[in-house]
Amino acid sequence: MTMRHTAWKKALSNLNTPSTKDLARNNGSYLLPARSTANSGGHSVTFASSYTSISKSQKQKKSLDRDFFVSILETSVTKRDAKAYMNKFVPVLEKKGATGFKQRATQTHPTNSTDSVEAVAVVDAAAATTTTTTTTNKDVAYALKPEADVAIQVPLYVALVKFRAPQEVDDATLDGVGKTLGQLRKLGLISIVVVDCGHAEEDEAIQRQIATVQANRIAMAIDNYDSPGARVIDSPITIDSPGEGHTSPFTSRGLFVGNPNDLMAALQEEVVPVISSFGYTADACTMKPVNVNDAILALTRQLSGLQFLGQPAEEPSVIQTSRSAEVYRLVVLDPLGGIPAKNRATGRHLFLNLEQEFQEVCDDLKTPTTSDSNGPSSVNLQHLENAELAKNVLSLLPPTSSAIITTPWEVASERRPEDNAVDWALVGTRRGQNPLIHSLLTDKPVQSSSLPSERFRPFTSSTGMAQIGSLTTLAKRGMPLTILPDPRVAPWKPPQPGQGGLKLTDPCIDLPRLVNLIEDSFGRKLDVDHYMRRINGNLAGIIIAGEYEGGALLTWEKPVGLDYSEAATSGRLVPYLDKFAVLRKSQGAGGVADIIFNAMVRDCFPEGVCWRSRKDNPVNKWYFERSRGSLKFRDMNWTMFWTTPGLALDEQRFQDYESVCRGVEPSWADKKQVVD
Repeated sequence: MTMRHTAWKKALSNLNTPSTKDLARNNGSYLLPARSTANSGGHSVTFASSYTSISKSQKQKKSLDRDFFVSILETSVTKRDAKAYMNKFVPVLEKKGATGFKQRATQTHPTNSTDSVEAVAVVDAAAATTTTTTTTNKDVAYALKPEADVAIQVPLYVALVKFRAPQEVDDATLDGVGKTLGQLRKLGLISIVVVDCGHAEEDEAIQRQIATVQANRIAMAIDNYDSPGARVIDSPITIDSPGEGHTSPFTSRGLFVGNPNDLMAALQEEVVPVISSFGYTADACTMKPVNVNDAILALTRQLSGLQFLGQPAEEPSVIQTSRSAEVYRLVVLDPLGGIPAKNRATGRHLFLNLEQEFQEVCDDLKTPTTSDSNGPSSVNLQHLENAELAKNVLSLLPPTSSAIITTPWEVASERRPEDNAVDWALVGTRRGQNPLIHSLLTDKPVQSSSLPSERFRPFTSSTGMAQIGSLTTLAKRGMPLTILPDPRVAPWKPPQPGQGGLKLTDPCIDLPRLVNLIEDSFGRKLDVDHYMRRINGNLAGIIIAGEYEGGALLTWEKPVGLDYSEAATSGRLVPYLDKFAVLRKSQGAGGVADIIFNAMVRDCFPEGVCWRSRKDNPVNKWYFERSRGSLKFRDMNWTMFWTTPGLALDEQRFQDYESVCRGVEPSWADKKQVVD
């Protein structure tokens, strides 16, 4: 009898069903997390059988782990991306039991491995983490750290997830979302889900009922993937009377986290907390609906150490967890998808530099959609709310943080069999990558925002709508962009003979910092005098990103055999990218190169520009993807690139481009010429 009882307890421990302590409490009674077969009305509940065989459970777990590893390997992780991810998240994974995986990866894979091997190293770490989840409670008890070591903890990286209108999402898609959130946890990022069901016009009791049902659906979807699952917790938000004056995301007026105990306990156990967008009044402790964006900001302030009002007396463990927690990402799951853009081939901002483009986004979304309407549409207002939330949250976080605005269907999507076919004409647009996993491993959008429109193919989305490219927007606080002269005032045109133009010695240009940028990026000393003499009089403009973190110098070049005035009057001056530089510390991070390249091809030279690069330059892959054409010179060690539409059909212009790319004289102080 004792052996049968022990076997029964062991079988129950392998089932992936929530315990009674994880059930949501509403109005004094516990509600069982339910899987609804309809979005409204009656709800049927699906229970996992207590007699499910252990072998079947193990097979299901292996299948889930296999899908997890495939989703990582499908991500285009470069060596730089993998190094950045491992430097940040390896301590978190080692805390979970993946100790020493870097040494194993180094011994297994040579240091000169290709980019895909770096993804394998990430998989090794995830595999070690996955293995630790199968340890028994007894093993965990022995593995607990002594109390003296608790004070030294690695950061706990958190993703704040705003899930809007989950009642519009079917159960299959919700399962995929829960699966992705579980995979993020295995990769070191724990989510806090805040549910936004809308229905502000409904009675508060009905709002609470809808929110409770949807919160339980989300928790059940996460539970179905892997332990420790999710937990619907009571709202930690306290509603206070806002003081007089203008409210700011940096202040705790109106809402603050007054009871963080349940939230911090869930994070300590690596359980995904699911919170409804409700709060308790500070005076009467009455539950009231709150704005979900304000709730997200309150959680951000609490986890960032910026909540200065309403700080309650907390337990030492709660204080320790709160101090170690760091909001690394904001995720907005909205059926509407990413931020729309009028001047993009995809119709969406794939990458949003908030410092530079936020005002443009606001102006576009506030514009009436039709001549008959008095204001923006409700859809545009919702997009504007998402953009403002991203801006306000990221203003409270370090510059390395980012926001992902996408649809639940893209987060839940998996590679289909027909997606395995390779289309060589569409380099750089491989589909099937999960936007949340891809952005975590690479800190980049699934598809680069600087790709030409030909690189995006139309397809039918999971909702049956035709679309081009991804519906996901990756937003960063970004950096300001300076373009001299400003193309919004007047488009760039070749200077006429005798007409003065921009010079590097102008007071608006910090020449020493510009020279340092070029030398740091190229790793060579610039002959400043020779360079200034060469571009004097034909400088078209300059693009500066941030505080000289990146830049581009563009010129008007004359073909060989023509003088400058003859080329200008005949319209044969060639727009040429003379220098494209990014500080080494900023290369591959923050989208600096994409920001500069987009400004060049969209604002400065929308009709096309050309440049050259050494044939063995490792950046050429990036150039190939963003150019409309290229030509490798047989007798020289140069490759010519251009973005000009239809250049190959214009023989005279093509010859002028080739003449310029062959004839530009280098200006390096070491006098070393490229071996031709």
